Amino acid sequence: MLLYAIPLLAGLAITHTFIPPTPGPIAVAEILGADLGYVIIFGFLAGLPAAVIAGPLLARYLSKRMHITSPEDMVTEMEVPANAPSAGTILLIIAIPVLLIVCNTVLNSPLFDEGTLPSWVIFGADLLGHPFVALIIANIVAWYFLGIKKGFTRDELLDISTKSLYPAGVIILLTGAGGAFKQILIDTGAGTMIAESLSGDFFPPVVFGFLVAAIVRVLQGSATVAMITAAGITAPLLGLTETSAPQLAVLVIAIASGASIFSHVNDSGFWLVKQYLGLTEKETFKSWTVMTSLIAIVGLVVSTVLWFIV
Repeated sequence: MLLYAIPLLAGLAITHTFIPPTPGPIAVAEILGADLGYVIIFGFLAGLPAAVIAGPLLARYLSKRMHITSPEDMVTEMEVPANAPSAGTILLIIAIPVLLIVCNTVLNSPLFDEGTLPSWVIFGADLLGHPFVALIIANIVAWYFLGIKKGFTRDELLDISTKSLYPAGVIILLTGAGGAFKQILIDTGAGTMIAESLSGDFFPPVVFGFLVAAIVRVLQGSATVAMITAAGITAPLLGLTETSAPQLAVLVIAIASGASIFSHVNDSGFWLVKQYLGLTEKETFKSWTVMTSLIAIVGLVVSTVLWFIV
């Protein structure tokens, strides 16, 4: 079972950690002022090798050493509903905001000199490529193809949309707390003191952000909280050095990498994987925890290389 479960979990963990519009990277990008388009591009570059190493390669290694049987209550036969949406439709809806955001970044990048493209093209890219607009468009498409076209009523769609606001509210609260924490560090001078103490040494912000996120992650468990806290502590470093837009995006990936490391008993994901796959605590440490640590290490290596390239 691990041969199939580990690649699936690796894909979920990597996209949750590296690729907007998931909450963590969006919150970090907002705090650091990074462009989401660059974050998506570099998140893909970091996530691809991480997915290969922490996915099929690790799964093949573990499956030869750990034999896990599927829990009996999970072995069921399911009939696919006749009106179920196609895989292509689902992939298209997921891809819409990502493509719009990336297109906006590319069209506003140095690849196109000022005046090369018509003003209406730039205006359209800025409008449709804004994260809020891109996500709203994806929602509208989803409401139509997955809701209205499948026979859902207005009340049912309203109920589904209302339920989705609860987790969004928690993320907004965490993001606001992270932003407030960052401002406290700046206004009190604590962030500047940390930054100045490190500015004299060869200590790239990517490594600093990774270490802070990793420490917070191990201590309290939540990857999102670790990302936001590390972003607030790392932000003052950026005022002491010239940092390009691509480097800010790379820093987001480095912080996200640190926030994904060593998932253990104080992380809800640890228990979710344990219960869902029917593993013992020891087996979960040897599979899921190792997988998240590999993702973090690969992410750090790629981020460090990209930092000096871009």
